[in-house]
Amino acid sequence: MKKLLLVCVAMAGSLMAQNARIRVVHGSPDAPAVDVLVNGAKVLEGVPFLGYSDYLSVPAGRYDIRVNVSGTETTVLQANPELSAGNDFTAIAVGKVANLELLLIADNNSEPAAGAVRIRAIHAAPSAPTVDIYATAPYGVLATPTLAGVPFKAVSDYLEVPAGTYQARVAVAGTKTVAIDSGRLALSAGQVRTVIAVDAKGGGSPFAFLVLPDLH
Repeated sequence: MKKLLLVCVAMAGSLMAQNARIRVVHGSPDAPAVDVLVNGAKVLEGVPFLGYSDYLSVPAGRYDIRVNVSGTETTVLQANPELSAGNDFTAIAVGKVANLELLLIADNNSEPAAGAVRIRAIHAAPSAPTVDIYATAPYGVLATPTLAGVPFKAVSDYLEVPAGTYQARVAVAGTKTVAIDSGRLALSAGQVRTVIAVDAKGGGSPFAFLVLPDLH
């Protein structure tokens, strides 16, 4: 029985290693709710602006992903990404409808070091200019940017920092003019988070953050 159990665990691990995981984020401020189809099959339905899925486990390979206006066959975005085995991905619909794109990003959901949290930032606000991003203690002074000169569609590297309470602020590049303020952002040890800068619904300000719970 013990040997059979070990074989089953090994088989499950092997199958997981052959799969990829992908989640989808609706980040287009002027797009309606959407359905997401993978290889012709509807996997998500009625996803609103700033809605996002859990990770979906799929066999590794190349996929036909289509984003349709919800309840219709009108495709507003189509892409054919390659999803490699054993890896996680985030697919974000970015830009306004007139210039909609699918931003496919590789994720790192391995455990952070003991007592640490891993975090990254994505500029997905089409109405915002190039920005500087500050990560400080709550209400700390804005001195040197944590990330400087971040353009639209840029994805930062992961930053691994001690768990604690932080404040993230986004300012127009080269200034201290804050466009987005997270307020107090509590991060617990072992967490992995993706923070996405987004437009308001319809486009433009007030800009905001969407925080994705990648791990834990």
